[in-house]
Amino acid sequence: MPEMKNALIVFAKQPIPGQVKTRLIPALSAEEAAALYTCMLTDTLAKSGTLQNVDRILFITGGTESSSFFHEFFPGMPILQQAGSDLGERMEAAFASVFSMGYQAAAIIGTDSPDLPTAFIKEAFLMLEEGRANAVFGPSEDGGYYLLAMRRLHNDLFTGIHWSTGLVLRQSLEKAEKMGLMVVQLPVWHDVDTIEDMARPELRDCNNCAPLTRQYIISLLFTHEKNPKGLEDL
Repeated sequence: MPEMKNALIVFAKQPIPGQVKTRLIPALSAEEAAALYTCMLTDTLAKSGTLQNVDRILFITGGTESSSFFHEFFPGMPILQQAGSDLGERMEAAFASVFSMGYQAAAIIGTDSPDLPTAFIKEAFLMLEEGRANAVFGPSEDGGYYLLAMRRLHNDLFTGIHWSTGLVLRQSLEKAEKMGLMVVQLPVWHDVDTIEDMARPELRDCNNCAPLTRQYIISLLFTHEKNPKGLEDL
């Protein structure tokens, strides 16, 4: 049986100081937070680039200037603009776009989990291919999800959700149940959103999981007169 045509949607922003990783400010400067985001973005794209039979498509915000940035730093990657007034609408539109391109399965991730094991993404596509799920969620520790994968667009999963809250996953699963979808959840993983997240042992103990992110976090120890709280153990 031929393999499915798979798309990995990656949501990303141009790393402009003051517009990315704002929850780390003022513990970090706006410039440091943007530099950290750049490392996370680069690590995410490097890791996802090792996936076989998966086409990556960047969906970005910021218009022409942002497009120029991504084309310069990540040449050859398909780049499309996000469309919609909230996160749900933007994700729904991105899935609709890739399915309209002829992809038979699609998954979406962001850049907040640069050390996310690629095995999780592989497993999501495998479960869809084998018919074990209509939708696959990757639960985040904060109550959201780091990944959603589907074989076709299920629009209702993107409406009536309190985005950017700890209710996202629960409300999404309730929606899926009402829709009669067969859902599988991947292992729980974490985002890197706060100073405490930056000191996680997963980042500290694995040199190759997110190497640029890890190295930049370590470098902060030497650039701050007072170490950011939570980084003492790195």
